[in-house]
Amino acid sequence: MNKAFAVNGFVRRYRWTLLRRATELLVLICFTGTARWGWEVFGKPLLVGDLSSSRILGVIPLDDPLALFERLCAGIIPTASAAIGALLITLFYGLLGSRTFCGWVCPMNFATLAGVLLASILTGSAAFETVSPQAFLWRDIIFGTGLSALSAVLTVFALELGLMKDGWCGHLCPLGAFWSLAGRASPRPIIQIAFIDEHCTRCADCLKVCPEKQVIRFKELAQTGRIPSGDCLNCGRCIEICSENALHFRLGSQKTKPTGDPL
Repeated sequence: MNKAFAVNGFVRRYRWTLLRRATELLVLICFTGTARWGWEVFGKPLLVGDLSSSRILGVIPLDDPLALFERLCAGIIPTASAAIGALLITLFYGLLGSRTFCGWVCPMNFATLAGVLLASILTGSAAFETVSPQAFLWRDIIFGTGLSALSAVLTVFALELGLMKDGWCGHLCPLGAFWSLAGRASPRPIIQIAFIDEHCTRCADCLKVCPEKQVIRFKELAQTGRIPSGDCLNCGRCIEICSENALHFRLGSQKTKPTGDPL
């Protein structure tokens, strides 16, 4: 009985982290299953490609908008399908708000983003796609042996351990910078992290676990009632750690405060 309570407590405490990891794994399994074992639905391939460019059921295009911008900077005119796919992805994550892609899908700053686009102009190629740890990781797991994926993970881990915490995701990854801009451009994101000022004791536990600490400014949160869109990953770590239930997910501009047990 005590073990069951312990397991329930763990799942409850880390529910959003577990759900995020499950989402990442599900996306990876769909890609890998289609590439390696030919998974189909109604005779159509389930999910072909990788995070840079893919097709659902061989019909619905999904393309990385940053890769599309890189190609434009390199003087490469994208196909209509790629443009539609990039638009669909931008609208989807833009409506969700913040850096939801980084927190819920990505397997792994603005100056870097500008540098990537400039490099694409100078080299005539999608520069970041050739060195992206995310691309190495996903493509090698889906199509290759896994060794390049391991190298990409170890490189990012070494950066985090030796130079700066959250160095890649928080400071260097141009995809993070891109989705931060997209999040800021969405005035009413569907997913928000709401803040209840009267519940908050300013214990700062949320700051200890947040990968983007600059988004938690208590004075600003007390005025707006939510974590600002942009740099926030919508990862839910702050919600999990908050013992006062001062933080919770909400949909759209919902104003009602949670009663009892918020999400």
